[in-house]
Amino acid sequence: MASKGMGIKTSVKSGNFRATKEGAGMTKKGVAAFRKANPGSKLKTAVTTKTPSPAEAKRRASYCARSEGQMKDFPDAAKDPNSRLRQARKRWRC
Repeated sequence: MASKGMGIKTSVKSGNFRATKEGAGMTKKGVAAFRKANPGSKLKTAVTTKTPSPAEAKRRASYCARSEGQMKDFPDAAKDPNSRLRQARKRWRC
């Protein structure tokens, strides 16, 4: 029987995720825990630098495109400036 979920604690208190006011998303600790629980994973932290490398810029563009679709799928979150979606997009500089 396969286990469900990410294999890590998903609360802010665990230190694996940022609070919404801190920009939402996973912390370095959370990414490390996820990669340990899911061997072979290529998960990385958010691209938050002002001048990313070309590879990081592609990751940022990809995330921004995906999250723009989420904004359409979840209009309530898109309207709320304090939603995890909006805060994460802000952190990624979308």
